[in-house]
Amino acid sequence: MGFHMLDLIPILLIALVIIGPKALQSMSRNMGKGVGHAKELKDQALSELPVEEITKVTRQIPMSPQQAVQMLLTPSEKESETKEK
Repeated sequence: MGFHMLDLIPILLIALVIIGPKALQSMSRNMGKGVGHAKELKDQALSELPVEEITKVTRQIPMSPQQAVQMLLTPSEKESETKEK
């Protein structure tokens, strides 16, 4: 189930009859500008993210239960360094 392009045709026809062609054109132009602005904001937010730090953190997350158990059973390098000091 989902939303297809063919589902959009009757909706646009009904909107054209109710609203009119000029208002529909202006509304669709404003919606397009809004979508473009949202994409710019998304790109700006993604460019400001600290990607290197996020990749370091995600590498520490176990991807399977076996990896999680292995991480719990084997001491990490940081723990062994703190125990030695």
